[in-house]
Amino acid sequence: MPDLPVDPRLDVLPAPSERRLAVRVTPDALRHVRARHPWVFADSITSITDGGRAGDLAVVFDQRRAFAAVGLFDPASPIRIKLLHHGAPATIDESWWRAAISRALDRRAPFVLAADAAELGYRVVNGENDGLPGLIVDRYADVLVVKVYSAAWFPHLAAVVRALVEVAGEAVATTGVVLRLARTVARGETFGLADGDVIAGRLDTDVVVFREGGLAFEADVRRGQKTGWFLDQRANRMLVGATADGLDVLDMFAATGGFTVHAAAGGAQSVLSVDLSAPTLAATVRNMELNRTLQAVQDCAHETRVGDAFEVMSDLGRQDRRFGLVVIDPPSFAQRQSNVEGALRAYARLTRDAVRLVTPGGVLVQASCSSRVPAADFFEAVERAAAGADRPLREITRTGHDIDHPVTFPEGAYLKAGLWQVP
Repeated sequence: MPDLPVDPRLDVLPAPSERRLAVRVTPDALRHVRARHPWVFADSITSITDGGRAGDLAVVFDQRRAFAAVGLFDPASPIRIKLLHHGAPATIDESWWRAAISRALDRRAPFVLAADAAELGYRVVNGENDGLPGLIVDRYADVLVVKVYSAAWFPHLAAVVRALVEVAGEAVATTGVVLRLARTVARGETFGLADGDVIAGRLDTDVVVFREGGLAFEADVRRGQKTGWFLDQRANRMLVGATADGLDVLDMFAATGGFTVHAAAGGAQSVLSVDLSAPTLAATVRNMELNRTLQAVQDCAHETRVGDAFEVMSDLGRQDRRFGLVVIDPPSFAQRQSNVEGALRAYARLTRDAVRLVTPGGVLVQASCSSRVPAADFFEAVERAAAGADRPLREITRTGHDIDHPVTFPEGAYLKAGLWQVP
């Protein structure tokens, strides 16, 4: 096991209870459990042992009192049990955690075995989709970032981190592990831990430089959004880079500049990066500088603009600005099911504004990260809106999740994007 000291605070977290909660669920919920769905909702539980704490192991039994699954109990969440293991009984201990993390890394062999593996950024554990609900682990070069979405993980955190350091550290040397807490978790009892804490090893700087598609980027692993970078759009960014040669590019919702840098390195004549946040656009400029040794990046005229997407696109239209490639990658518009119709209207409006800025024969790239918006509805909204703006689209390709963001249950799918030619 790599010599990576673990923060002593992890050893004084509440220990996992030796008690197992016995759970019975509705017939419909049991069917989902047997189909290996990772969630048991509170309203589907018909009986449960009294007095469970966050992180207790809960065993789901069928009508004959036979084992069906085991998971983590979360009394504060509508998803009351986050299932870890289905089928035959299993002991959830450090060896089980190691095996689960090993399976996750096996799925990411193209990253783990790459010649430049020690410099890459990729997702190591994708929550439910890797059998570890509510837990995300991302790697940026030699730093691992663990993001916790449920307080049920605190009693198991020390064992999980040690297993992670051992297994992931054998694949790529690890110098530090950073803890990130979801907002709902950070608002509760965190046992002295805080978002951004270094919980194993060391971190010489908050900003870690990693590589993606041969390009260098910075990830603020302690304070940045998500775990420091939007790893899920890697394949789409590289696709934009392969499309941008000789074009003027508009990168809306540019954030820290992933699409911008790939477009510049791919030979874009110019890139205008737009975002509502000045600090994130400053990171875009820094990421361009990290790649300034590339002649294509040097030759690309780069401009940033702070502003609301709808207002900026309207203004660009009034200025008669046109672009050969427009990228629309907004944040999630549907945090709740009740937001879905509004989200589809927002996607349609973005499409109408965007296609008016695309030169004839140019390309529109538009994405959605709203899990509650079905892919079919998203693509229909985009194509209908473009047709309504008298710029009907010719589909080039549709994309989904990259290999380090596997989808193993229906609700796990959220990312969808399309590339269209605009006649």
